[in-house]
Amino acid sequence: MGTAAGPALRVNVKDQVHLYLFLSVLFLMGVVFGALMSGALTPEQRQDLDRHLGSFLQTVSLGGETAPRPGLLSAFGLHFKWTALIWLLGVSVVGLPLVLALNFLKGLLIGFTVGVIVSEYSWKGLAFALAGVVPQNLFVVPALLAGSAAAISFSGYLVKHRFLQKTNDSAAPFFVKYAGVGLSLVVAMFAAALVETYLSPVLLGRLAPWVLGLPAE
Repeated sequence: MGTAAGPALRVNVKDQVHLYLFLSVLFLMGVVFGALMSGALTPEQRQDLDRHLGSFLQTVSLGGETAPRPGLLSAFGLHFKWTALIWLLGVSVVGLPLVLALNFLKGLLIGFTVGVIVSEYSWKGLAFALAGVVPQNLFVVPALLAGSAAAISFSGYLVKHRFLQKTNDSAAPFFVKYAGVGLSLVVAMFAAALVETYLSPVLLGRLAPWVLGLPAE
């Protein structure tokens, strides 16, 4: 009875690679689509975004290393909610399509953000956008892909062993492993929040005057 859960805990390496590749392509499609969306804004929408972006850059440039930064708990809370939602969708089974949608949406948000800044400030905007987006997402994106892969694998296990084959094997070992993945994602998201709170604002504060063409202090 107990041995049947063993193979379920050992995800086939080939299948896992294909799963990560699929999720990565889905995420990149979101990035591209988001960048394209930024170029499809109406003149009024672009003017409004440019005004807010310029105001933000002015504020950041005046603050320097003391530039406004998100609270640690606020940044962590945002990342945690995203991760927790993916984890819960994996448990629910029926929420599996939403797991895929969240991967695409995350890419779309990143692509749109970078696209808007680049369209206004060209290659200087690219440097600024990368400084504001890349550091924390070095933790967020891999965690998102890993969490999504785990959610899909766990949902697949439940569907196969609980609904199709209807075996009496305990799902506890697999659930414990899935919970362990969830805890690892929480740690990764806290690291992302630390970077977003203490590193990214410093980088943005140093780059903002250069992007705006202000004289160096």
